[in-house]
Amino acid sequence: MAAPSFVIDVDYEQPAAGAGAACDTRHAWARVPPEPSQDERIALKERIRRLLRERNAVMVSHFYVHPDLQDLAEETGGIVSDSLEMARFGRDHAAQTLVVSGVRFMGETAKILSPEKRVLMPDLDANCSLDLGCPVDEFSAFCDRHPDRTVVVYANTSAAVKARADWLVTSSCALDVVSALHAQGRKILWGPDRHLGDYIQRQTGADMVSWNGACIVHDEFKSLELELLKKAHPAAKVLVHPESPADVIALADAVGSTSAILNAAQRMDASEFIVATDTGMLHKLRTLNPDKTFIEAPTAGNGATCKSCAHCPWMAMNGLVELANALETGAGEIHVDPALGLRARVPIDRMLAFTAGLKNGQPPGSLIAGIGAA
Repeated sequence: MAAPSFVIDVDYEQPAAGAGAACDTRHAWARVPPEPSQDERIALKERIRRLLRERNAVMVSHFYVHPDLQDLAEETGGIVSDSLEMARFGRDHAAQTLVVSGVRFMGETAKILSPEKRVLMPDLDANCSLDLGCPVDEFSAFCDRHPDRTVVVYANTSAAVKARADWLVTSSCALDVVSALHAQGRKILWGPDRHLGDYIQRQTGADMVSWNGACIVHDEFKSLELELLKKAHPAAKVLVHPESPADVIALADAVGSTSAILNAAQRMDASEFIVATDTGMLHKLRTLNPDKTFIEAPTAGNGATCKSCAHCPWMAMNGLVELANALETGAGEIHVDPALGLRARVPIDRMLAFTAGLKNGQPPGSLIAGIGAA
């Protein structure tokens, strides 16, 4: 019998309402699986490998989950990536079962793109503060108050919110999409992460109104303590995810998605980096750059609550025991209403077509015009 999971309570302050919309997730919780012994880890990994073969399944893991799940995905022909590449990989892979190690919106996106496939997750309660803080009824009402705006939503949202959107974006393509829309004179309604929305607005100059949500991980980074850490490590470069507050972003040497942070760490001429994103990212950074040093950006200090301590409590719910059980029993299967899935797929397909076109060298404006908007 598996050892009982621990329960972590994550209380955090509700942001002040802005533009008539507010995140309402005052309380979040997560079950963190106990760490298996070395012998248990070996046995669980072998069991999972066998089940993946038997179930014609492939693993899709996010950079923020436990290193065991990242390594196992790559060892078995799956992928470790950001949410954009997770979506592409799951759609295009021949496996009939996708095992998504991450948070619920990632599993829903996989199911929307591959409705004929079975999509499993280690724990269906692994959620996201951005998703929880953007209920579809309230977000739809917000959209209805701004009918002249193109609705652009972040991937960290429910299937129902995606179905209400014109465009979906991830942090790796949000700037490109909004820049292209702005160039065509479109006014933007953005949701749900206010920090990412503010960053995009500053970079593009787009006319944007934003939903008032935040990631409980990135919202905790502190600029004052980051400045002190920079003084202690003057040669270090600072890598920041754009879901972070503006005063933290202002201290960055590179700002970008998880994939962009990985690329910057490999590309930049530095041996030491301070990283302001989920600490789950450090495993891949250190694996790809064994000769470099990576330091966690501070979440402590004046005004800090350390509600997440730089690691998503929901990402931490993904464990080997839960993954093996999902494959063995079918527990943790994602279901999306087919009609809702068809509507939600429209903005997702637009994003994938747009990013594929950019990769092939097509100008952004032609992609917007060619793909259209609702």
